[in-house]
Amino acid sequence: MAEGLVKKSKEKFYRGINIDELKNYDTREFAKLVKSRPRRAILRNYDVIEQFVKRCNVKVAKNKSIKTHHRALVIVPALLGMTINVYNGKEFLKVVITEQMLGHRLGEFAQTRKIAKHTSVGFGATKRTKK
Repeated sequence: MAEGLVKKSKEKFYRGINIDELKNYDTREFAKLVKSRPRRAILRNYDVIEQFVKRCNVKVAKNKSIKTHHRALVIVPALLGMTINVYNGKEFLKVVITEQMLGHRLGEFAQTRKIAKHTSVGFGATKRTKK
């Protein structure tokens, strides 16, 4: 009876392909799986993406942090599991690449604008505080 209750780990898939198999895919093969806009971006910037992935692998091997200004770079399976610091115009924000991010751009995960926090009026805003 206990044999039937064995818990199986959930396998993760992207468009019907196992994530472990997807890591072995070439970037151009992965481009066939994504929607048209990211596919076009991957195929046009293939050399830039491959160069970035190669640089990331070297830095991970040396235990250095990966910093980039490439916000328009499409996330490919070779980047899965990496932590990349993406520049948002002011500082570098840490982004951990997961399976759900495949096909999206790095800049989507490093927001450039803060949410406005409205508080009470500042000094000099009213006649009472103009001294």
